[in-house]
Amino acid sequence: MRIVVTGAASGIGAATVRLLAAQGHQLVCMDRDAAALERVAGAQAAIPLDVSDEGAVIAAFREAGERLGGLDGLATCAGIYETTPFFETTAETFRKVHEVNVIGTFLCLREAARLMAPGSRICTVGSVAGLRGGGLAGTVSYASSKGAVLAMTKNAARALGERGIAVNTVAPGMIETPFVTQPLSDPDIRRRIEGMAIQNRLGTAEEIAQAIAWLLSPQSSFCTGMTLVADGGMVMH
Repeated sequence: MRIVVTGAASGIGAATVRLLAAQGHQLVCMDRDAAALERVAGAQAAIPLDVSDEGAVIAAFREAGERLGGLDGLATCAGIYETTPFFETTAETFRKVHEVNVIGTFLCLREAARLMAPGSRICTVGSVAGLRGGGLAGTVSYASSKGAVLAMTKNAARALGERGIAVNTVAPGMIETPFVTQPLSDPDIRRRIEGMAIQNRLGTAEEIAQAIAWLLSPQSSFCTGMTLVADGGMVMH
């Protein structure tokens, strides 16, 4: 398959790149951190990208389509984390998070779909915060942005179904990535979050990459508009 991975330079995105490359797929890796992106991409193509910049997204996907000769899959791993408490959250903070997590995801969905033929697959990355309304470490701006990604995924599945394009999302629980290093440095917060999961642990980026790879594969051919919760038994949704 010919696949674009956004947010490819670290965390879940980097783990997804490593797994998909090992499976033999052709990749274009995108991230705003150009130096880290080059290290992760290795022999795969790399295009620096800020997903909240509409013009840049249009140009990046045009280039990806030219490099790959089309597109069969997309994983939207690009996103930012935000932990400002409710009454301290400003409109500017809220807007910044939604510009990346919501608008950025939408722009990549839209531009990827233009390049796709029937049978193609898209996997967005939500969060259990979008199902629970937060309650872990991410607060109002983050939880609402991930809830929007879940709704957007279902809408995209409806809109793109007539084109034969499947769209699903994975909703991770708390995953051990650079995203959450700061809140998890507090041992009390870490113990509380670990204790919320039946497995009594955090997840790994590699575990979420496996879920993404499955949702992009032919093995998930009868799945669209679906939310795959991967959270160690936290939500039991």
